[in-house]
Amino acid sequence: MTQDSQHGKWTISSSDDDDEVLPPSGTTASKSHRPGESNHSSHWSHSPSASKLEPVRAKVEVKPEPAKTPVSSLLIGSEARQLAAINQLNPVKYESSPSLAGKRKKEVSDGSGWALSDSDDDDDDVAKRKSVSNLPKRQPLSPKTKKPKVEKERPPSPHGRLYYIDEPEDFFEASVPCLNDTYRFYLNKVTGLDRKYNSGALHIRDILSPLFGTLKESVQFNYCFDIAWMVQQYPSEFRDRPVLIVHGDKREAKARLVQQAQPYSHIRFCQAKLDIAFGTHHTKMMLLWYEEGFRVIILTSNLIRADWYQKTQGMWMSPLFPRLPKGSSASAGESPTFFKRDLLEYLASYRAPELEEWIQRIKEHDLSETRVYLVGSTPGRYVGADMERWGHLRLRKLLYDHTDPIPGEERWPVIGQFSSIGSMGVDKTKWLAAEFQRTLTTLGKTSLRPDPPVHLLYPSVDDVRTSLEGYPAGGSLPYSIQTAQKQLWLHSYFHRWKADTTGRTHAMPHIKTYLRVSPDFTQLAWFLVTSANLSKAAWGALEKNNTQVMVRSYELGVLYLPSAFNMKTFPVHKNPFPVSSSSSGFPVPFDLPPTCYSPKDQPWIWNIPHNQAPDTHGNIWVPS
Repeated sequence: MTQDSQHGKWTISSSDDDDEVLPPSGTTASKSHRPGESNHSSHWSHSPSASKLEPVRAKVEVKPEPAKTPVSSLLIGSEARQLAAINQLNPVKYESSPSLAGKRKKEVSDGSGWALSDSDDDDDDVAKRKSVSNLPKRQPLSPKTKKPKVEKERPPSPHGRLYYIDEPEDFFEASVPCLNDTYRFYLNKVTGLDRKYNSGALHIRDILSPLFGTLKESVQFNYCFDIAWMVQQYPSEFRDRPVLIVHGDKREAKARLVQQAQPYSHIRFCQAKLDIAFGTHHTKMMLLWYEEGFRVIILTSNLIRADWYQKTQGMWMSPLFPRLPKGSSASAGESPTFFKRDLLEYLASYRAPELEEWIQRIKEHDLSETRVYLVGSTPGRYVGADMERWGHLRLRKLLYDHTDPIPGEERWPVIGQFSSIGSMGVDKTKWLAAEFQRTLTTLGKTSLRPDPPVHLLYPSVDDVRTSLEGYPAGGSLPYSIQTAQKQLWLHSYFHRWKADTTGRTHAMPHIKTYLRVSPDFTQLAWFLVTSANLSKAAWGALEKNNTQVMVRSYELGVLYLPSAFNMKTFPVHKNPFPVSSSSSGFPVPFDLPPTCYSPKDQPWIWNIPHNQAPDTHGNIWVPS
């Protein structure tokens, strides 16, 4: 059965299962899972894009590649990220002849098959060591024009043609940068932007630099790791300091991760328990222990190069927490938001001996300056009061307890922005409206349950096509045809990715944010930055007649509530760059109001061809 919508023609599957069934992490998928063998792609109706490519020029220098090539990204990661690596390694040019639309000029095979993630929504962060990160935006090629070869270019790295590109000389901070100390919410730096849009943004090398403290030890919680690249991001003077890696890899994926770390004796591992099928360790957090104190960073970037250069990412960086005086009480150093208690509870949920010394260290520090609330997810089935500890019910509880009703709140839109989408069910009543929307529309202890506008921000095909990375940016946006065709109703909520206010319209989002905004889009009732995408695996789903909630994955984010800042609402900062250290305006990372999809716009789907127009590098997207 086919169904038409404003976003294309689809074949509707007879299955109404809410969750996609994927093989466990590290296993090899059968042929039916290969994107090139999907029989769905022909049902997506393409329309040539009318928008023009806007050239963005960036200075690049191709460095000599190392004699020994690192472990190939083709061996690790989701199908979507692997496909991006293949398209980057072996691009298909846009030509006037349609013969290449469904056929790759040269097949690339590593013999390993496709390694799928454990997530039911093919989470966005499964990639490892695929990098298309520093590709500059270029003029579109005419249909019959071939792109000139770079002189003396070496054979391409398995991580992308320009994997070894130099950053601009002023990319890293030489002194403590001007940062917004009010909210401590920062975006990642992006190469190829006007310099002002990186003023007050942070790169991983900035975060780990001596400017923020004399590092003794650190913990890296994340989903994807490129160990060699991660080690190089630490300053040379800290590069041998102990690092604990908290991950969720199993079987072959775990073996590959351990193998990556063999040259580094200072690296240890802690495997997060994932006892529920399709769960992932999606949390992204750094714990940094300095001679001067302790710091927490909760962020949206994987520890791979591709996530730190040409994507929109975000983070919360804590103040430097000083050590408490010896003999302090167990309750000392708590914040008004109970951040210390909640962080300790989150770490304890791992039930990991490797984290015990870090739990003790946190107890010994003063976290009282924290003004954000922790919102985490940990795998499990929870009943009674425990239902409100994790996931979207945790967010609902905080909004219930610490916000107040607003006159006319039914006109205050809810905005969700994410980079991956799970199965929502056959209609909005299955989860989105029944559970998640009720959480996002909670404001104080009112029985009123208004039905405000809901805007969901997810990049369109044209957003990806005209991005800095071109079509390979879509490897980090793994919305599949199999999931999308079962929830056409969801696409009426979709809005474009536009971020002119932060200079990041062409840096595809890997950040995830949720917020409530006034009808005129000038005030925020609250703001959340998190690792959690739009999925039941991340946020949890009610079971057993709403008496139990089941959460599959580890996730972590921070919630900004005006009451913690002695404010009624947060004013939206209209021009957040360059950053001012004392601005009271909140730096929303995208443009408000959001732009609804036009009838010609289609959500980015990773495992179907996109061949009607070239991307910023003159290429098309052929999942074969």
